[in-house]
Amino acid sequence: MPAPVELWANYQSLLGPLVLIMILTMIVVPLPPILLDVLFTFNITFALLILFAALHVKKPLDFSAFPTVLLLATLLRLALNVAAARVILLHGFHGNQSAGIVIESFGRFVVGGDYVVGIVVFAILIIINFVVVTKGSSRIAEVGARFSLDAMPGKQMAIDADLNAGMITQIEARRRRDEVSAESDFYGSMDGASKFVRGDAIAAILIIIINLVGGLIIGVFQHNLSLAAAAKTYTLLSIGDGLVAQIPSLVISMAAGILVSRSGTEGEVSHLVSGQVFGGNRKGLLITAITLGVTGIIPGMPHVAFLFYAILTGILWQVLQRRATVTATAAAQAITAPFQEPPADVVDSNILRPVEPLSIAIGYQIIPLIAEGGDLQKRLNLLRRRTSENLGFLLPSIHVHDDLTLRPGGYRIQVHGVRVATGDVRVGSLLAISGKAPLPPLEGIHTTDPVFGASAYWIATERSDDAELLGYTVIDPATVITTHTNECLTRYIGELFGLRQTQELLDIAAARNGKLLESVVPRVISIPALSKVLRELVVEGVSIRDMPTILETLAENGQEGASMVQTVEIIRSRLGRQILSVLAPDDPIQTAILGQSMEQLLLNAVESAGPNGMPALEPSILMHLMQALRQGIETMQAQSLKPLLVVRDPLRQALSTWLHSAGLTMAVVAFSEVPGARPLKSVLEIS
Repeated sequence: MPAPVELWANYQSLLGPLVLIMILTMIVVPLPPILLDVLFTFNITFALLILFAALHVKKPLDFSAFPTVLLLATLLRLALNVAAARVILLHGFHGNQSAGIVIESFGRFVVGGDYVVGIVVFAILIIINFVVVTKGSSRIAEVGARFSLDAMPGKQMAIDADLNAGMITQIEARRRRDEVSAESDFYGSMDGASKFVRGDAIAAILIIIINLVGGLIIGVFQHNLSLAAAAKTYTLLSIGDGLVAQIPSLVISMAAGILVSRSGTEGEVSHLVSGQVFGGNRKGLLITAITLGVTGIIPGMPHVAFLFYAILTGILWQVLQRRATVTATAAAQAITAPFQEPPADVVDSNILRPVEPLSIAIGYQIIPLIAEGGDLQKRLNLLRRRTSENLGFLLPSIHVHDDLTLRPGGYRIQVHGVRVATGDVRVGSLLAISGKAPLPPLEGIHTTDPVFGASAYWIATERSDDAELLGYTVIDPATVITTHTNECLTRYIGELFGLRQTQELLDIAAARNGKLLESVVPRVISIPALSKVLRELVVEGVSIRDMPTILETLAENGQEGASMVQTVEIIRSRLGRQILSVLAPDDPIQTAILGQSMEQLLLNAVESAGPNGMPALEPSILMHLMQALRQGIETMQAQSLKPLLVVRDPLRQALSTWLHSAGLTMAVVAFSEVPGARPLKSVLEIS
């Protein structure tokens, strides 16, 4: 049998239609008095739920369904008035309980059974609801809707500015835009919904008049009651009906006023009021206590009442004053007290670290490598500096922290808090890595190189010379972690370059080439679009240090409506000399090329995909191409050559994307990027 929670989740969508059907039924079908009692009690309960929900939401948008709820509550109340009027006019001559116990109780107990008093109380409630609460909340909603709509362009521009400056992410910017739009819609809906409440108050006046006049006519002329008896009976029932409907109306109007008068503040109403009226207003409490005390001792004034509240306010001021003094003393002591490490078994929010762009978590055995004077931290700093110089932007700091959940010698490399690589080292030992050719085994612990996956041994430091004589490459644990981090940087560098780094580069360019920058950003290209272009260059290992050349290229070619891919290729062509000076500094440029059949096949695929599309290859052909490229990389590395592939211009971007997706490290250069003065030498054909 499903649990109640599951049943509610399954049938929750039926709640709205059921409520509307119930409202229509109350209008059309005559209801017995006992059912009226149930529905009037439900109406009061519903109104109280709405009031307390409005009191406890932290901000108005948390109750964005309020306008719809307000409409449903108004319709329910009017339907109840119709049903009650029918019962009163049809069965009122039977006595005061003919319309139900609830109506009779409100007509007798609340107003003391005096219909004159009932009319006065009802009129007062109508005035409070219609003139004061509803009119005020309606005006607040109207002004709020107008101001929120006027402020929307400014808020959207502020969000875009924060996004362009890298202060917020795309997800946060989207959330803020949705919130701005929802706020404007909410106040607009509240402006319209408040008219329902005002109309409901007017309808209540007309309904009670109709009930009174109709009841007198029916009682006197149809049921032969005396005018006094008819007036007493029908007036009492009409007043009871009006009160039992008007009190929930007043409660919901109060909820509407509380909700729209929040002024954009966050937090529950009770906390806000108590904190601002009492907590932050101790001086006001003292002045109030003195004023009440002075008033209480004036001859002729009610001494007990004023002096009682003077003493009560003074006690409250004393308590808050003492609490503020204790808090200030504790804060001062906390500043001067020495820091104490919390016990190991204590779990609190201090264990939550902010997400770092690039971080390394290490086991406790690796901690000496990053301690003061440790080799690992120095190597990581050098790696960051070298990578920043090579790529032309400041790489985020590599944050290293310990993690007791790791193995003692384990480490975990993370990009934006997400694990991208793991490994193990043995502090005090060296890692001897074998090459492609099989080598004799060593005395030590056999393992696998965490970076390249080659066979390796952890050996004692005194055996390093013997291992090198046998052909092993021997490195220490700090080098293992640094090399692994470098590999991760190469693969995930695109995730470490964003709007913040773009803005830093533009700030530098503004100081040196301000006029050039103004002619490009944002006239030719926006900052987010420029960030995407620069990221694509960085992913392929192209340095973006020469920002003036990049900006000049954009200024010359950016007006032609080129896509991002075309823009990247144009910039690469302009930076060709720089790119080849890094990939192949010596002449001739030794490179791999595509075989004629493979080249033609890829050209046909690119032509079919269009200028901005990604060519689609059959899986078997793509697997064959990747296998051929993998073998070509190994062949060139065996010849001590940096893997390089020169292709026709239309093929460069697609091949680079495929290689990157397959995790293969091979630079792809277009023929247009090769300087004319530099000769090419084909050392390998990919077919």
